[in-house]
Amino acid sequence: MLFIVTLTYRQPPAQIEAQLGPHRAWLAEWTSAGHVLVAGPLEPATGGLIVVHADDRAALDALMASDPFVVHGLVDVAVLAMAPALRHADFPARWAKAARPVAGT
Repeated sequence: MLFIVTLTYRQPPAQIEAQLGPHRAWLAEWTSAGHVLVAGPLEPATGGLIVVHADDRAALDALMASDPFVVHGLVDVAVLAMAPALRHADFPARWAKAARPVAGT
């Protein structure tokens, strides 16, 4: 299952900045593990967005609970779940097994 996770800053920028390095290291770890597919800050700078592949909501919640931004209460987390029906042919099938591939032009 794919999840769209939005993080909305709830603390002053100085507190966010203090945990930015650990948060980025956490993202890199889970990207390397194949769970975080894409992540980045939102514009305007109100938070960030993460696209995550996880078996279910419980697995996502466990992963998110280890994010330094979450651990330190710096963000509000909102989650949307998605069961992909279509995917671009270049998008890895392992992250959207039931999705029908559509060739690009």
